[in-house]
Amino acid sequence: MSDDDYSATVLGSHWISGPPDRADVAPDRVDGSVLRFGPGVTAAAVAPFPVVPGPAPSRRRGGLRRYALAAAVLVAVLACLGWQRYGPGIAVRDVAVTTDPAGPACGGAADVVAVVRTNGRPGTLTYRWIRSDGTRSDPLTERVPRGRQEARLHLLWTFQGAGNYPAKAQLELMEPTRRTSAAVEFTYRCAP
Repeated sequence: MSDDDYSATVLGSHWISGPPDRADVAPDRVDGSVLRFGPGVTAAAVAPFPVVPGPAPSRRRGGLRRYALAAAVLVAVLACLGWQRYGPGIAVRDVAVTTDPAGPACGGAADVVAVVRTNGRPGTLTYRWIRSDGTRSDPLTERVPRGRQEARLHLLWTFQGAGNYPAKAQLELMEPTRRTSAAVEFTYRCAP
């Protein structure tokens, strides 16, 4: 084939002149009421094995089971949130009471501090201070928010006059569990 025999116009002439007249073309295949005509239309391929359609899927089958996984996840999330919100409350892990071991100055006040370590759950501590001079405070409360694992409880004990006085301050936790927690001893000294 030489370059003189090649013509793009001749090759693409069917695009310009249009498709051949359909009346002159016989159908390739007749499938029921479907007729297939013309070039480029291929016959349906025959499967090398028999194709047997299975039973149609039932719409009723998935009823409750279709939502079972979503329901289980929802229940688990709600249980977790309920546990965080309404689960076990605050629990005391440790209590330590301290003050300046030198004691307060003449006519001064001792700052007695109780450090209560908790489990980080929210709740209320109910406590009272018991002093060696026979004084007991009314029940006091300290609200502990979620995530805070330590509460500091203060007692300011004021001393007056000259002399030496051995003092003891004791913290008694009443709630969440009733127990006498911890105490500290110090001496008030004031020379005349």
